[in-house]
Formats: sequence, structure tokens, C-alpha cells
Amino acid sequence: MITSNHSFMTEFILDGLTDHPELQLLFFLLFLGIYMVTVVGNMGMIILIAISSQLHSPMYYFLSHLSFIDLCYSSVITPKMLVNFVSERNIISFLECMAQLYFFLIFVIAEGYLLTAMAYDRYVAICSPLHYHSIMSHRACSTMMGIVYTLGLLGATVHTTCMSMLSFCRSHTVSHYFCDILPLLALSCSSTYINKIQLFIIGGINTLAPTLVIFISYAFIVSSILHIRSTGGRSKAFGTCSSHLIAVGIFFGSITFMYFKPPSSNSMEQEKVSSVFYTTVIPMLNPLIYSLKNKNVKSALRKVVSGK
Repeated sequence: MITSNHSFMTEFILDGLTDHPELQLLFFLLFLGIYMVTVVGNMGMIILIAISSQLHSPMYYFLSHLSFIDLCYSSVITPKMLVNFVSERNIISFLECMAQLYFFLIFVIAEGYLLTAMAYDRYVAICSPLHYHSIMSHRACSTMMGIVYTLGLLGATVHTTCMSMLSFCRSHTVSHYFCDILPLLALSCSSTYINKIQLFIIGGINTLAPTLVIFISYAFIVSSILHIRSTGGRSKAFGTCSSHLIAVGIFFGSITFMYFKPPSSNSMEQEKVSSVFYTTVIPMLNPLIYSLKNKNVKSALRKVVSGK
């Protein structure tokens, strides 16, 4: 564990979600249940969209990728957390820690931009319905998804590369239940100035840019909906956007609370609660939100179940 002039961590101990041993089994069962619902819900959504011809449209193409991303980044975090609930020592190697951070960042950044692409899709559908299929062509949708995943890869690569160059020679206990940026920075004995600057810049762009685009898109959407004369037409238009708005509010709200709150409000317990929300709860909620509030998804599901 010694290299040249300083100590270098080859493994970390994850602090976990709770310090109370009597809650470990309860939390294990709770998060096992959440993860099972997440896997079944997101896999079910992906398969349903793939086999149902009535769901072969840009909106559901993006929704299938949202389910894929939710499934992936939940799987990066939750299985390790479940193992830690029943282990005496929550050990994770340095390489495993960096890998967990890298893949988590890929998918969490990609989800923010995917929600932005979905907002643009709703904008075109409501504000330019006659040109919808020409604008949101298969090629255009594929290109947008390529950009989404590329931005996730770029952001994750920058963050993880900068993190891996730090020296970790203080406590080897990460005050979290997974390897996240802020708890790891707190353990470094080298300068973290560059890391904090790039976190502020890249993290700010990855949060502000999607939020701004989504806000502008919905400003035009609301304006267009208000010009619809029939009450039924307005209700249908709002209905196609409500699920997306709920998903956007939950995702960006929890991310903003975690990474962009004032330094004076730092509380690891609050950070863990916020992290639990966007790493385990949101991936479970998204397929439920879109299936329960979407008539086409419910109709397709009934046809698959009934075999018609």
C-alpha cells in the first residue's frame, strides 16, 4: 500500500447506508424488493416497446432507452449495496471503486440529456405536429441517442480520470454507500482544486443545459396548448407531457440537491437520502410513471397479456 512518497489506497471501506446493525436486514429486504421491481419494470418496458407495433414511435424509442439507462445505473449501485448489507466489512477495491464511479456517471449524465431529448420530442409533437415524422425521423432519433451516450461517456471519462490521479492517503472509509465524487474528494490528501472546478463546470453544464432546454421547450408547449380551443384537446396534450414532467422534476430536483447545495448545508445523512432517491427509487419509479399514466402503454400491455 506504499508508493514512492505517499500512501496509496488499494481498497476502500464503504460506510454504508446506516450505522445501526439491527436495520441491516430490513434495508436488505427493502432494497432487494426495490431492485427487483426496477429490473422487472424496466425490462418489461423495453420488451413491451420492442414487440408492440403501436409503440414503434420516437416517443417510445426514447422511453425504451430511458428504461435501459435506469436499469444500468441502478445495477451499478444496488447489487453492491445489497452485498454490503449482509457483509461484515464493506470493502471495495480502488479499481472497482473507479469502475463504479465511471459507469454510474455515464448513465446518470446520459439520463439528463435523454430527458432533454424527450422534451424536444414533445415540443415537436405538439408545436409542429404536421412535420413531426419528418423532423423526428429514425435517423434523427438515432443521432440524438448517439449524442446522449457520447456526452455521458465524455463527462464520466473526465471526472473519473481526474479522480484516479488523486492520492488517497487519509482515512480509507468512504462516507457513503457507493463511490461518488464528493465523498471520494474528501479522502484525498492531494489538491482537489482542479476536480472541484471541473465538477462545478462540467456538472453545472450537464445540469443547466438540459434544464434550460427543457424549460424553453415547455414554454413553447404550454403556449401552444393554451391556443387549443377544445378542452379535450388541451387535456390530451397535457396528458402526453405529464409523465415526462414528473420524471424531470424528480431527477433534476434530487441531483441539484445532492451536488449544488450551499456548503453550509453539508450533511452526509441528507446526501445519502438524496442519493438513494436518484440511484434506486427513480429507476423504479420511471417505468411505473410512464405505464400508469400512458394509455398506449396500458393498451399494448393488455394486448400482450391477452395474447391478441
